[in-house]
Amino acid sequence: MDLRKLKTLIDLVAESDIAELEVTEGESKVRIVKSSAMPQNQVVMMQPQGMQQHYQQGAPMAAAPAAAVVAAVVEPTGYVVKSPMVGTFYRSSAPGSPAFVEIGSTVKEGDTLCIIEAMKLLNEIDSDKAGVVTQILVENGQPVEFGQPLFVIG
Repeated sequence: MDLRKLKTLIDLVAESDIAELEVTEGESKVRIVKSSAMPQNQVVMMQPQGMQQHYQQGAPMAAAPAAAVVAAVVEPTGYVVKSPMVGTFYRSSAPGSPAFVEIGSTVKEGDTLCIIEAMKLLNEIDSDKAGVVTQILVENGQPVEFGQPLFVIG
């Protein structure tokens, strides 16, 4: 979406009683929210590469690219255990039971790391590498996606 279209959308929201506007064009998605607490409207443009650009109404168009914010992705060091399925992540076999592993736990191949509940079935996720658990990347009871990093084993 080009800057002229963004400016037109910002002006539309500013001049109307619309509180929020979301537009999807191809793989780009723009959301404009009018807030009474803020003196200006803020536009967030999401791109599929994960980069986000922020534009504010009234800012000069030439200065808009300078306002781009790029989030740095920090890759964990060590072996990353990823979710083999979509479901709900649990650190223990039952509420109140001790967690299968904690940060600093030594694991060997085949040790159970967690359970992922999918379609009312409890699936044990086993370690496929021996080492020490250095990070637990998911909270207990949190939904997880296929391929989402769960643990880092050093």
